[in-house]
Amino acid sequence: MPNDMDIPPSTSALAQSLNAVKLSDSPLESRVLPREFYDLFLSESSKRRIEDPIRALLPLEDRPGLISLLAGKPNVDTFPITSMQFNLRDPVSSAESTIVLTEGELAKGLQYSSSAGIPDLLDWLVGLQEYNHGRKRGEGWGLCFGTGSSDLIYKAVNALLDPGDVALIEAPIYAGVFPVFHGTGCEMIEVRTDEHGTDAQGLREMLENWPAGKPKPKVLYTVPYGCNPTGMTSTLERRLQVLELAREHNFLILEGNAPRPPSYFTLEQDQPEVGRVVRFDSLSKVLSSGMRIGFISAPQCIIDAVILHTMTSNLQPPTLTQVIALRLLREWGYDGLRAHVERVAQFYHAKRDVFEGLMRKHLDGLAEWATPEAGMFFWFKLNLGDAAQGDSEAVIRTKALEKGVLALPGTVFHPGGRKTAYVRASFSLLPEDQVEEALRRLREVILEARKEAGVTE
Repeated sequence: MPNDMDIPPSTSALAQSLNAVKLSDSPLESRVLPREFYDLFLSESSKRRIEDPIRALLPLEDRPGLISLLAGKPNVDTFPITSMQFNLRDPVSSAESTIVLTEGELAKGLQYSSSAGIPDLLDWLVGLQEYNHGRKRGEGWGLCFGTGSSDLIYKAVNALLDPGDVALIEAPIYAGVFPVFHGTGCEMIEVRTDEHGTDAQGLREMLENWPAGKPKPKVLYTVPYGCNPTGMTSTLERRLQVLELAREHNFLILEGNAPRPPSYFTLEQDQPEVGRVVRFDSLSKVLSSGMRIGFISAPQCIIDAVILHTMTSNLQPPTLTQVIALRLLREWGYDGLRAHVERVAQFYHAKRDVFEGLMRKHLDGLAEWATPEAGMFFWFKLNLGDAAQGDSEAVIRTKALEKGVLALPGTVFHPGGRKTAYVRASFSLLPEDQVEEALRRLREVILEARKEAGVTE
């Protein structure tokens, strides 16, 4: 779900454009890629993974009339927590109400559950994907729950990539994904982005001039809306071009949390083939990061591979947070969740505007930036005045830190760690006075660096 700040002005135009880009009038079910299509995409480790024989049978315990002697579940009478309640803020009125978990909900929340997630929450989230993206049941895709989207990205990437495989990584991108891809032994190749999103033309040229004998990429990882760190949003035209390239060059699209329509998950419904998009969602930025609520929507065989990984790693996502989330989501409904998301968006929009106002005050002429459309970060280029004009690393990691300012140099957001003059700064938590002081200190650092480079003001 969204971590965005505002609905972009172009959203309504993009949504209206969808009718004009319909590429196939064939029924969707007839265009869904068959299960055997993914044999070439699943990793060898994923193919070797086997079911936990106990966990595979747990769903049968819900069968009416069945007496289960299956699992070694602890008796709920031994749990020390006997009741639980929390206050919930209404997404529209801000009025608070008290939610009390029923005895049955609490018993379920404190017990083992399915590796995919509790069925009622899975059903609610499937409905959410129809509400947000128009994707219906029976269209060849499935969904499972995870301990945050990072957990699911890790499991999906390991389900798809072997050592020596090639993964395309949109850059700059969230630095936390690099260790995941690196751990598979794959080769990461950077795909450039600009203010309009993925450089589709550059990607086309790369793929059409691919070295003979070198394996073609299996996946492209992209965040097409409110990308961390840049806040950029990919245009509809760029997204359609990337979908076309995925079909022509036979790779899957791993879509990070990009809430605003049209997502790749939405757009692929009108493509000649359906089933190339693996979508990751998270409620961390709008409900609670500590609850670790993530879910993945993907072709069913990839979902199955992720569930098998969960069975053999952490058994299941936490049941209690699932029960709490489900109760909250049912209280709000889909419209209520949307209203809450809009409220969160407005909150970060205001924080962004304060930060940018102070950027103009302290860094005008010393840094360059584009106003982020979404997210909680500013991505800005330092005008250091050095001959290379291309490396913020030393300034941010040493000089800024010595002045008491902690930020990230842009190099960490590129797969190869290439030099860049860019910096990422978060504005989500700081009050205005601390933002002002941080940017005042950063101004001093930049001026000192420019002086050392021989720049005269």
